[in-house]
Amino acid sequence: MADDQTLGLTLSGGAAFGAAHVGVLQVLEERGIRPGIVAGTSSGAVVAAAYAAGFDPMLIERAALSFRWSAIAKWSFAPRLGLLDARALDDAVRRVFGSDPLIESFPRRFGAVATDLRTRQAVTIDRGPLSVALKSTIAVPGLLAPVRRDGALLADGGMVDNVPVAATRELGASRVIVVRLHAKWENVRMMRTVSRTQELANDPSVVLIQPEMEGMAQWTMSDASRLIAEGRRAASAALDAADRREDLAALTA
Repeated sequence: MADDQTLGLTLSGGAAFGAAHVGVLQVLEERGIRPGIVAGTSSGAVVAAAYAAGFDPMLIERAALSFRWSAIAKWSFAPRLGLLDARALDDAVRRVFGSDPLIESFPRRFGAVATDLRTRQAVTIDRGPLSVALKSTIAVPGLLAPVRRDGALLADGGMVDNVPVAATRELGASRVIVVRLHAKWENVRMMRTVSRTQELANDPSVVLIQPEMEGMAQWTMSDASRLIAEGRRAASAALDAADRREDLAALTA
């Protein structure tokens, strides 16, 4: 079955909560829903990259269950800009992909969202080496050093756009499946988050999937299996509800 080149998938950030995205991908695959465009922030971008590169959701699950943070970042011996050194991510990308692939070589359109620290604006990285995009989108200030790219200083995209629907549309999507994980840092801007979530819920071109993260670990992978199962549950519930409203038929037409 061919990918739908106007259907987008947006995966939000949320550290270890990102494992829930894997369950969502599995349900989409089982239902024959194949977005041709995918964008993500932080951990959402990591999962999105694997999907955009053509990895099977079951393979992504195995990677998530065996994942350790030390695979992408280690303690820095010169912690001027960050306590952790993300250069280990370069090796992780080559280990998983066999090289450091160019994003534009992926079979699906992909964008990783980062924050330009100088302008405080979101930047969508949709070309160039994958390692640069991933290091940029996960660079939490104070923990990981920002990344210099094209004159910009880039850090974690969740600071300005943790649910990057706009980036997905910029990449060409006219209809979007949005997976929003409730990340604890969103509490500082809760009113804006609630308002934005309501907008998405009322948009007929959007199917909103919201896994419940309550009681699960956000900073360790100890709950990865539960998070994947919750992603499956939330995706099935949201898609069934959209089907009853006949939104799903329009979304996948």
